[in-house]
Amino acid sequence: MKEILSGIYTWSRFSEPHGYDFNGHLLLDAGGNICIDPVEASADDLAAIKRLGIARILITNRNHSRASKRFREETGAPVAIHPADAAHAKSQGAVIDAELAVGEKIGPLTVVAAKGKSPGEIALHWPARRILVVGDAFVGNPPGKCALLREQVMDEPATLRRSVAKLLDLDFDTILVGDGVSILADAKTPLKELVASFPA
Repeated sequence: MKEILSGIYTWSRFSEPHGYDFNGHLLLDAGGNICIDPVEASADDLAAIKRLGIARILITNRNHSRASKRFREETGAPVAIHPADAAHAKSQGAVIDAELAVGEKIGPLTVVAAKGKSPGEIALHWPARRILVVGDAFVGNPPGKCALLREQVMDEPATLRRSVAKLLDLDFDTILVGDGVSILADAKTPLKELVASFPA
Protein backbone atom coordinates (compact mmCIF):
# COMPACT_ATOMS: atom_id res chain seq x y z
CA MET A 1 0.00 0.00 0.00
CA LYS A 2 1.27 3.46 -0.82
CA GLU A 3 0.17 7.01 -0.09
CA ILE A 4 -0.13 8.59 -3.54
CA LEU A 5 -1.49 11.92 -2.29
CA SER A 6 -1.84 13.29 1.22
CA GLY A 7 -4.31 11.05 3.03
CA ILE A 8 -5.05 8.95 -0.08
CA TYR A 9 -3.75 5.39 -0.18
CA THR A 10 -3.85 2.75 -2.88
CA TRP A 11 -2.96 -0.91 -3.24
CA SER A 12 -3.07 -3.02 -6.38
CA ARG A 13 -3.34 -6.48 -7.90
CA PHE A 14 -1.99 -7.06 -11.39
CA SER A 15 -4.51 -8.56 -13.82
CA GLU A 16 -2.77 -10.81 -16.34
CA PRO A 17 -5.74 -10.93 -18.75
CA HIS A 18 -5.99 -7.14 -18.82
CA GLY A 19 -2.30 -6.28 -18.60
CA TYR A 20 -2.71 -3.63 -15.91
CA ASP A 21 -3.38 -3.21 -12.20
CA PHE A 22 -6.73 -3.36 -10.43
CA ASN A 23 -6.66 -0.78 -7.62
CA GLY A 24 -8.31 -0.28 -4.27
CA HIS A 25 -8.34 3.15 -2.65
CA LEU A 26 -8.58 4.40 0.92
CA LEU A 27 -9.44 8.07 1.44
CA LEU A 28 -8.83 9.45 4.92
CA ASP A 29 -11.49 11.83 6.19
CA ALA A 30 -12.26 13.22 9.63
CA GLY A 31 -15.86 12.06 9.24
CA GLY A 32 -14.80 8.47 8.63
CA ASN A 33 -12.38 6.88 6.18
CA ILE A 34 -13.81 5.69 2.87
CA CYS A 35 -12.62 2.59 1.01
CA ILE A 36 -13.45 2.39 -2.70
CA ASP A 37 -13.48 -0.81 -4.82
CA PRO A 38 -11.13 -2.77 -2.53
CA VAL A 39 -8.99 -5.42 -4.21
CA GLU A 40 -7.35 -8.28 -2.32
CA ALA A 41 -4.56 -6.99 -0.12
CA SER A 42 -1.43 -8.61 1.27
CA ALA A 43 -1.39 -9.39 4.99
CA ASP A 44 0.81 -6.36 5.62
CA ASP A 45 -1.37 -4.04 3.56
CA LEU A 46 -4.54 -5.31 5.19
CA ALA A 47 -3.04 -4.77 8.63
CA ALA A 48 -2.08 -1.21 7.67
CA ILE A 49 -5.56 -0.55 6.30
CA LYS A 50 -7.16 -1.86 9.48
CA ARG A 51 -4.90 0.37 11.58
CA LEU A 52 -6.07 3.41 9.62
CA GLY A 53 -9.66 2.19 9.81
CA ILE A 54 -12.58 2.11 7.37
CA ALA A 55 -15.98 3.65 8.05
CA ARG A 56 -17.57 2.82 4.69
CA ILE A 57 -16.89 0.72 1.61
CA LEU A 58 -18.18 2.07 -1.71
CA ILE A 59 -18.45 0.02 -4.90
CA THR A 60 -18.54 1.94 -8.17
CA ASN A 61 -20.08 -0.79 -10.35
CA ARG A 62 -21.33 -4.37 -10.48
CA ASN A 63 -17.92 -5.82 -11.38
CA HIS A 64 -15.92 -4.09 -8.64
CA SER A 65 -17.24 -5.91 -5.57
CA ARG A 66 -13.81 -7.58 -5.65
CA ALA A 67 -12.63 -8.04 -2.03
CA SER A 68 -15.46 -6.01 -0.47
CA LYS A 69 -16.87 -9.01 1.42
CA ARG A 70 -13.51 -9.74 3.05
CA PHE A 71 -12.95 -6.08 3.91
CA ARG A 72 -16.44 -5.91 5.41
CA GLU A 73 -15.69 -8.98 7.54
CA GLU A 74 -12.29 -7.66 8.62
CA THR A 75 -13.36 -4.09 9.44
CA GLY A 76 -17.11 -4.17 10.06
CA ALA A 77 -17.57 -1.38 7.52
CA PRO A 78 -20.88 -1.43 5.60
CA VAL A 79 -20.81 -1.84 1.82
CA ALA A 80 -22.81 0.40 -0.53
CA ILE A 81 -23.50 0.23 -4.28
CA HIS A 82 -26.02 1.76 -6.68
CA PRO A 83 -29.20 -0.38 -6.57
CA ALA A 84 -29.13 -1.00 -10.33
CA ASP A 85 -25.87 -2.94 -9.93
CA ALA A 86 -26.60 -4.56 -6.56
CA ALA A 87 -28.09 -7.86 -7.78
CA HIS A 88 -25.06 -8.70 -9.93
CA ALA A 89 -22.63 -7.81 -7.14
CA LYS A 90 -24.56 -10.05 -4.75
CA SER A 91 -24.44 -12.87 -7.30
CA GLN A 92 -20.64 -12.57 -7.16
CA GLY A 93 -20.66 -13.02 -3.38
CA ALA A 94 -20.78 -9.40 -2.22
CA VAL A 95 -22.77 -8.47 0.87
CA ILE A 96 -24.55 -5.15 0.31
CA ASP A 97 -25.70 -3.04 3.25
CA ALA A 98 -26.74 0.24 1.63
CA GLU A 99 -27.60 1.94 -1.64
CA LEU A 100 -25.80 4.77 -3.39
CA ALA A 101 -27.92 7.46 -5.04
CA VAL A 102 -26.71 9.91 -7.67
CA GLY A 103 -26.27 13.31 -6.04
CA GLU A 104 -25.83 11.81 -2.57
CA LYS A 105 -23.05 13.18 -0.36
CA ILE A 106 -20.87 10.62 1.42
CA GLY A 107 -18.40 12.46 3.60
CA PRO A 108 -16.52 14.79 1.23
CA LEU A 109 -17.62 12.82 -1.85
CA THR A 110 -20.55 13.34 -4.19
CA VAL A 111 -22.00 10.39 -6.12
CA VAL A 112 -22.02 11.13 -9.86
CA ALA A 113 -23.84 9.17 -12.60
CA ALA A 114 -21.55 7.27 -14.97
CA LYS A 115 -23.92 4.65 -16.39
CA GLY A 116 -23.38 2.87 -19.66
CA LYS A 117 -21.02 0.00 -18.98
CA SER A 118 -23.63 -1.05 -16.43
CA PRO A 119 -26.84 0.70 -15.36
CA GLY A 120 -25.55 1.49 -11.89
CA GLU A 121 -22.03 2.67 -12.69
CA ILE A 122 -21.11 5.72 -10.62
CA ALA A 123 -18.12 7.99 -10.18
CA LEU A 124 -17.20 9.88 -7.01
CA HIS A 125 -16.23 13.56 -6.95
CA TRP A 126 -14.32 15.25 -4.14
CA PRO A 127 -14.80 18.93 -5.02
CA ALA A 128 -12.67 20.38 -2.23
CA ARG A 129 -9.63 18.41 -3.39
CA ARG A 130 -10.52 18.42 -7.10
CA ILE A 131 -10.44 14.61 -7.27
CA LEU A 132 -12.53 12.31 -9.47
CA VAL A 133 -12.71 8.57 -8.69
CA VAL A 134 -13.88 6.18 -11.41
CA GLY A 135 -14.45 2.45 -11.55
CA ASP A 136 -15.15 1.09 -15.04
CA ALA A 137 -16.34 4.28 -16.75
CA PHE A 138 -12.82 4.36 -18.19
CA VAL A 139 -9.36 3.06 -17.31
CA GLY A 140 -5.95 4.62 -16.88
CA ASN A 141 -4.16 2.76 -19.64
CA PRO A 142 -1.59 3.35 -21.00
CA PRO A 143 -0.20 5.36 -18.06
CA GLY A 144 -1.09 9.03 -18.35
CA LYS A 145 -3.97 8.31 -20.74
CA CYS A 146 -7.67 7.43 -20.41
CA ALA A 147 -9.34 4.67 -22.41
CA LEU A 148 -12.69 2.91 -22.55
CA LEU A 149 -13.05 -0.81 -22.04
CA ARG A 150 -14.01 -3.01 -25.01
CA GLU A 151 -17.55 -2.38 -26.24
CA GLN A 152 -18.31 -6.08 -25.78
CA VAL A 153 -18.37 -5.59 -22.00
CA MET A 154 -20.58 -2.47 -22.13
CA ASP A 155 -24.36 -2.61 -21.79
CA GLU A 156 -24.83 0.70 -23.65
CA PRO A 157 -21.67 2.10 -25.30
CA ALA A 158 -23.31 5.32 -26.51
CA THR A 159 -24.73 5.99 -23.04
CA LEU A 160 -21.31 5.43 -21.49
CA ARG A 161 -19.66 7.86 -23.90
CA ARG A 162 -22.24 10.51 -22.96
CA SER A 163 -21.64 9.81 -19.26
CA VAL A 164 -17.88 10.13 -19.64
CA ALA A 165 -18.22 13.38 -21.60
CA LYS A 166 -20.47 14.76 -18.86
CA LEU A 167 -17.73 14.13 -16.27
CA LEU A 168 -15.75 16.95 -17.91
CA ASP A 169 -18.28 19.39 -16.39
CA LEU A 170 -16.81 18.61 -12.95
CA ASP A 171 -13.86 20.44 -11.42
CA PHE A 172 -10.97 18.02 -10.97
CA ASP A 173 -7.22 17.82 -11.47
CA THR A 174 -6.69 14.23 -10.26
CA ILE A 175 -8.32 10.99 -11.43
CA LEU A 176 -8.12 7.89 -9.27
CA VAL A 177 -8.89 4.84 -11.42
CA GLY A 178 -10.08 1.41 -10.39
CA ASP A 179 -8.16 -0.09 -13.32
CA GLY A 180 -4.79 1.03 -14.70
CA VAL A 181 -2.70 3.97 -13.48
CA SER A 182 -4.20 6.97 -11.69
CA ILE A 183 -3.46 10.44 -13.06
CA LEU A 184 -2.40 12.73 -10.24
CA ALA A 185 -2.07 16.09 -12.04
CA ASP A 186 -3.62 17.81 -15.06
CA ALA A 187 -6.01 14.85 -15.34
CA LYS A 188 -8.66 16.71 -17.29
CA THR A 189 -6.39 16.89 -20.35
CA PRO A 190 -6.24 13.13 -21.08
CA LEU A 191 -9.96 12.81 -20.40
CA LYS A 192 -10.66 15.60 -22.90
CA GLU A 193 -8.50 13.72 -25.41
CA LEU A 194 -10.53 10.56 -24.85
CA VAL A 195 -13.84 12.38 -25.29
CA ALA A 196 -12.54 14.08 -28.43
CA SER A 197 -11.92 10.63 -29.92
CA PHE A 198 -15.56 9.58 -29.56
CA PRO A 199 -17.62 9.24 -32.76
CA ALA A 200 -19.78 12.24 -33.53
